[in-house]
Amino acid sequence: MTTTERGLPAETSTPVPAPVTPLTEPADGLPEVVATQGAFARVVEAFAAGSGPVAADAERASGYRYGQATYLVQVRREGAGTALIDPVGVPDLSPLGEAVGDAEFVLHAASQDLPGLAEHGLRPARVFDTELAARLLGMERVGLAAVVAEVLGLGLAKEHSAVDWSTRPLPEDWLRYAALDVEVLVELRDRLAERLEAAGKTEWAAQEFEAVRTAPPPPPRIDPWRRTSGMHVLRNPRQVAAVRAMWLARDASAQARDISPGRVLPDRAIVAAAKAMPKTAGQLVALPEFAGKGTKRRAAYWQKAIDEARALPDAQLPSVRGPRSDGPPPPRTWGDRDTTAARRLTAARELVTSLSEDLNVPVENLLQPDALRRLCWTPPVPASAAGIAEFLRGRGAREWQLRLLAGALERVFAEAAREPGVKASPPPQ
Repeated sequence: MTTTERGLPAETSTPVPAPVTPLTEPADGLPEVVATQGAFARVVEAFAAGSGPVAADAERASGYRYGQATYLVQVRREGAGTALIDPVGVPDLSPLGEAVGDAEFVLHAASQDLPGLAEHGLRPARVFDTELAARLLGMERVGLAAVVAEVLGLGLAKEHSAVDWSTRPLPEDWLRYAALDVEVLVELRDRLAERLEAAGKTEWAAQEFEAVRTAPPPPPRIDPWRRTSGMHVLRNPRQVAAVRAMWLARDASAQARDISPGRVLPDRAIVAAAKAMPKTAGQLVALPEFAGKGTKRRAAYWQKAIDEARALPDAQLPSVRGPRSDGPPPPRTWGDRDTTAARRLTAARELVTSLSEDLNVPVENLLQPDALRRLCWTPPVPASAAGIAEFLRGRGAREWQLRLLAGALERVFAEAAREPGVKASPPPQ
């Protein structure tokens, strides 16, 4: 094993890609969808008698339905085979979790699936995230198909990854795709674990997996309507109010109809209407973005939202810039506002980038950029390694990250605090 100049282990070479063999059929055949309590009870019994980790995946209907509900859960375990569970027919999956006890769950991009599994009572006691493992190993492509191809030499078809999984009955080729997604997860987990061990990153991975497993749900977004794509072109508060009114009207309609908001009305139509500020439904449907039959049919609904924005008193108009953030100002302004902070940020970014290259780990997996910016703008006093570690720990940094970064950041902060051109005193002999 080779080591980096910091004395840390590093991968010795990049594996040569193996020829890719397409996976087309589940090894045990395509199982029936489990949609009744009786069928689920048999799955629970089989998984309780199985052994080893549980491979798991979940499918949603993003882009089709409102929200992020789970419409299919795939699980596989040695001795139990693969089960495809319909959580609409079997909403409580907690008996499955009780049956497997503290068995490790293997997922790819676990942060996407764990919230949906938890909504159905399935909360793993331990997790191995194959996407996170691939990131820590410095793989260039970390999608499941890419990682399976690189590590196992097997080809997973991905043509059904973005279909409407709320469809009933689910087509057989979709189900085959879903079953194959968990077919090789445990084998992939074992091979990635070997690579992590060889790279000296096993403990890092364990901390990352536990962090994603125990992560709290994200807080509600402030003014989510401000994420409307393209609204940055609007400079008039009245137009911004129209975006808000139409976004809220669209969200209410989408939720009531259980349809993805983008399918009710695309963002570009909201922005076009806000820019034009039509006074009548006739003027609204004259816009190219409102030329569709469905959009025309609901023109009065959208015009009502625009009229509400038009009628607002000036004092109730939203700001163009949005609510004040509790974070630091944009880094491009730091040089004018706080030159020491600007030097801290430059030096800290160079440090993290260098360490990222040495360890073959993406910058964002060494330290979240937002945490680094906040630390550089308002560092603890004194900016000791212990103080920096405590600051970053409060923003979700893991212990392995702190061991690598806290002391080094203390040194670069001390250097940045000196006036430019003043050399540091030599260390005592």
